[in-house]
Amino acid sequence: MANNTFDAIVVGSGISGGWAAKELTEKGLKVLMLERGRMLEHVKDYVNTTKDVWDFPHRDAATQQMKKDYPVLRRDYPLNESTFGMWANEKDCPYTETKRFDWYRGYHLGGRSLLWGRQSYRWNKWDFEANAKEGIGVDWPIRYDDLAPWYSYAEKFAGIQGTKEGLDVLPDGEFLPGMEMNVVEKDLAAKLKTQFGGKRHMFIGRSANITQPKPEQGRVNCQYRNRCWRGCPFGAYFSTQSATLPAANATGNLTLETDKIVTKVLYDKDKKRATGVEVIDTHDNKTYTFNAKIIFLCASAFNSTWILMNSATDIWPEGLGSASGELGHNIMDHHLKNGAGGTVEGFEDKYLYGRRPTGIYIPRFRNIYDDKRDYLRGFGYQGGAGRGRGVDIAEFSIGAELKESLSEPGKWHFSIMGFGEILPDHSNKMTLNKNVKDKWGLPVLDFDVEMKQNELNMRKDMMNDAAEMCNAIGVKDVNTFDYGYNVGMGIHEMGTARMGRDPKTSVLNGNNQVWDAPNVFVTDGACMTSASCVNPSLTYMALTARAADFAVSELKKQNL
Repeated sequence: MANNTFDAIVVGSGISGGWAAKELTEKGLKVLMLERGRMLEHVKDYVNTTKDVWDFPHRDAATQQMKKDYPVLRRDYPLNESTFGMWANEKDCPYTETKRFDWYRGYHLGGRSLLWGRQSYRWNKWDFEANAKEGIGVDWPIRYDDLAPWYSYAEKFAGIQGTKEGLDVLPDGEFLPGMEMNVVEKDLAAKLKTQFGGKRHMFIGRSANITQPKPEQGRVNCQYRNRCWRGCPFGAYFSTQSATLPAANATGNLTLETDKIVTKVLYDKDKKRATGVEVIDTHDNKTYTFNAKIIFLCASAFNSTWILMNSATDIWPEGLGSASGELGHNIMDHHLKNGAGGTVEGFEDKYLYGRRPTGIYIPRFRNIYDDKRDYLRGFGYQGGAGRGRGVDIAEFSIGAELKESLSEPGKWHFSIMGFGEILPDHSNKMTLNKNVKDKWGLPVLDFDVEMKQNELNMRKDMMNDAAEMCNAIGVKDVNTFDYGYNVGMGIHEMGTARMGRDPKTSVLNGNNQVWDAPNVFVTDGACMTSASCVNPSLTYMALTARAADFAVSELKKQNL
């Protein structure tokens, strides 16, 4: 590259990185975006987006070779033919586990913004206050009111469909028209509200699927195909490729480099500022240096922290931002994979149409107001009702009778699965394992993470409350399930470079700046001080937009 000096460098191109690039370029900065993975062009490279299940050689199942090559990914649902090639190569990019941790990564342009579940919820006021009130971890340096206008800003651009419910526990946002619940879900939602005195609620899951076109972004409204994670050629869901990258490119201020692994932030100990980054080209293994006035680390929670751990080690042996002793600690996720479900009678003359890309949501009701449990925090539920095909008769397993049975609608089913908060805990950590190297000779991460008693206690309620609600609203043949959860399976990794009020106990301040390098900002999941129980991506968007606004303001004042 002829020019290696920019106003800003953004490391990573996922949800946070895309937002950082958009905001900084639109404010007039010359920005370099660095992505460690391959180029993946919008529409053109969505190779499986139009395929039906019978178009895949193994009907979208994982082959034995895939299972051999991806021993971590095979632990759960992401290993399949339709998204194959969209997850990190585990042979090239290994990690080690002192205790089991399931780390599912997407190394390509757009990152997991092409693979996420799109559920988009605001945190509530209690989420930002709970740590301080309960003496857990450290206090958030911001409150809901600090982020509320940035939630609105992010929602308006990204496009979030949903319905206004007027609940303190799940604040309303700037919504596009909400998708409809089906006839069974509407009936069960009404019963839930009645049976629990208006204290429990069920409504459509809020998601980043636009229900009205956004012609200014070149995005067409959702087509109800529910093939989102194969890449959407309509741009109907929010991703880097569909929304933030085109906006950044339109300014003429963005330079994009893929296949570049950022190995460290370059630090000037006299000025106490970062001067740029060092990278390895994944193809020729050559090292390059890029310079900038500000740096946004948005490489995903653990990779951003990995970069910090490898930076300024001549000053801080454990890396830039490690002075507090908290760098790499306080790993969080959302625990899930348990709940309840059953069948619903009385709607045999009703069916459903299309493939709606979201389900229903039941927001948290535990440990708020006058409810107190034997654990802290709480959980919400995602799920829904549907009707399959086929008469459930064992003898109809082959031939004409099977075909005829499959032409008949089956029973209505309803199920809900809990998503619970994991508390920050210093002992849940990752460290550099310098004895194991990746394809490029770089040290890998080692994980030492486990659920604590608080989460184990919560899981009992998550399952029992699900059964209680199903029984109360008339679901038949209710059964509970717990498929077994290991930390990481929620794919909502958070923590390791938390925000705080004191450099002695946190890595970042209230504006997402590294205490020891104020021109370095971390706005992805690494910055999270606690986890809430709702999906975190909308909060990353809001935090990134807020931090970018602050960074440009400080740059103009020559404070960075």
